[in-house]
Amino acid sequence: MTESERTESEAPAGWGAGPAREPSGRGRRVDAAVRAYLERHPEATVVALGEGLGTGFWRLDNGRLTWLTVVPPETAAARRMLLPDGARHRTVACAVTDHGWLDAVREPCRGVVVTAPGVLMRLPPPAVRALLAACAERFPGGVLVFDALPRWAAALARRAGGRGPAPVRWGLDRAQLPRVAGAHPGIVAVRELGPVPSSPKCTAVGGLPSRLAGPVHRLPVLRALTPLVAEVRFAPARSCRRASSAVS
Repeated sequence: MTESERTESEAPAGWGAGPAREPSGRGRRVDAAVRAYLERHPEATVVALGEGLGTGFWRLDNGRLTWLTVVPPETAAARRMLLPDGARHRTVACAVTDHGWLDAVREPCRGVVVTAPGVLMRLPPPAVRALLAACAERFPGGVLVFDALPRWAAALARRAGGRGPAPVRWGLDRAQLPRVAGAHPGIVAVRELGPVPSSPKCTAVGGLPSRLAGPVHRLPVLRALTPLVAEVRFAPARSCRRASSAVS
């Protein structure tokens, strides 16, 4: 590995020595989905929507990917100061709902995986549908990974005023997952991602040790109370064109 490659893959100065820390819970599922996609498309572009000051690039870099962090302009300025852009990772100053960020993906033919943890749930339903449709149209063969609260939990969060910079506006029950495919004919599969094994110290569902996440996930009653993480797969270019013509 050259000096420039070593510097690119290391955690940024000021964020501790060694690789960026591995997340727990839903974040582990998102990371696992990205790694699995990169195994099939090692030169893909990873688009991290609403990543803030996250260090996913240093955690998941395979030495060949391109990483785009999409955040609002006011956040982008702080991120660029603390986490300067590099040869294969950069910050895109753009609101998630402004689909101009799709143009920043320069080589979608190499593969695209979009991550949106904590993002879709804070958009109104029409904006969620528009985002899924835009990605299906522009990133054939790609995937989008998102998390969602059950509808009852989303409604409760709205009544409570929510936490963070934006309120929760959209919820999704597991039984509704197949309906996500209706956002665009180029969506060929939607599936829930199960728990990922981790060390006993990591927490997963509701603060439980991750070793208990699997049993909880298999209990229908408890499973219905927990957030879900899902992967949306987009059709390859040729199949996507056929699907679009079939409904035109």
